[in-house]
Parts: sequence; C-alpha cells; structure tokens
Amino acid sequence: MTLEVIVENAKDAKQAEELGADRLELVSAIAEGGLTPSYGTMKQVMASVSIPVQVMIRPHSFHFYYSENDMEVIRGDIEALLELGGNRIVFGALHRDGTVQETLLNDLTQRYPQLDITFHKAFDEVPSLKDAYHTLTAYSANVKRILTSGGKKDCLEGAADLQELVQLASSMNGPSIMPGGGLRAATIADVHQQVAAEQYHFGKAVRIEGQFSNGFDREIMQKVKDVIS
Repeated sequence: MTLEVIVENAKDAKQAEELGADRLELVSAIAEGGLTPSYGTMKQVMASVSIPVQVMIRPHSFHFYYSENDMEVIRGDIEALLELGGNRIVFGALHRDGTVQETLLNDLTQRYPQLDITFHKAFDEVPSLKDAYHTLTAYSANVKRILTSGGKKDCLEGAADLQELVQLASSMNGPSIMPGGGLRAATIADVHQQVAAEQYHFGKAVRIEGQFSNGFDREIMQKVKDVIS
C-alpha cells in the first residue's frame, strides 16, 4: 500500500518521510488548491528525501482548460523539473465542456516521454468518470494514476464510484485509482474496506489540528498507516 501526502517545503517533506509517507505531492499555494512550486523549492525538496516526489504543474487556479500561453508556462516548469533530475508531475487539463483535453496530454507525452503523471482532481469535474477513465487509459504509458474522490465532495461519499473505478482499472490494466479528497483517519477504514485501492492521498487531515501551517501529526499518520498496511 502507498500513502501519499501533500507537502509545500523541505521541512514538510523530511518529516513526512520520517513518519512513513511513501510518496509526496509537492505544491505551492495550497489555499488555492495547489499550484506549481518554485524552482528553488523543487530543488530543495528533491534533495531532502529519498521517496518519490510528484510535483504539481498548475499555472493558475482559475480553471483546468489552458491556453497556448498557459502551455508555454507549463512546458517551462516541466523542463525546469527535468533539469533537476525529476520526471514526476501532477497535472490535469479539461476542455470547457469538462472532457479531457487530449491535445495537451499528447503534446506533453510526446515532448517529454519520460514523464510519470498523476492526473489530478480535475478528473472529478468530467461529465462521465468512466468515459474519462477510458480516455486516460490511452495514455497509461505516462498517466500512472488518477487522483479522485469519485466525483463527489469527499471519498466517503464517493466510495461506491471509487470502488467501480478501481475495478475498472484492474480490468483494463490502466492508470491506478488513488482516492483523495476529504480523507480522514476516522473515515479511511470505511473507505478502504469498500474501495480496496492500493494507494491513498492525504492532505490536511494528517496535520496537527488539521492545518497545513502545522507539521504532521505522528499519531494520525500511524493510524492511517495501520489501516492501509
């Protein structure tokens, strides 16, 4: 089982690794849902830990459909990450109608075939989760996992949809489903029992007093690890 947690800096990253996190999602501006971190932050975090670091590539928080100007920024940020020796990104792009923006995925995967991509929670805004999953399966050489709460406000409410997606992923041998969004120590057991995913994503729920400004809560981290181990 894999436990992924959100971090914003090297201090967070080191503590998360020490407390048993298996993978990190590095972001900036978490209050805006997570944006691309600075070059300096990427460099420092990647040098601070030995576990995988997935770097958020998101130039703004307005929406998930990107112009060519946005894409120039996105490509530049990816190239900066590659210069640092990384290849793991968190990315998602939609058309205005909510369907997956395949032209951008094509562009990125052809330009940078070494990318390991988590398609983020833009996935929860698509008109059909199953149709979107089928679309992303065509990119499974690069899109390794999908972060989702099953199209609902949190993973507990979306557990039935998450279960179906996990089963679909197994049958199609496509991107893994990573439940995330509203997961808490009090709900992870129920979600895991129904969904049976192999990886889970936590944010502020594993922090002291549930605040990103605080460090990780050792006891809560251990409770989560105990459930999914």
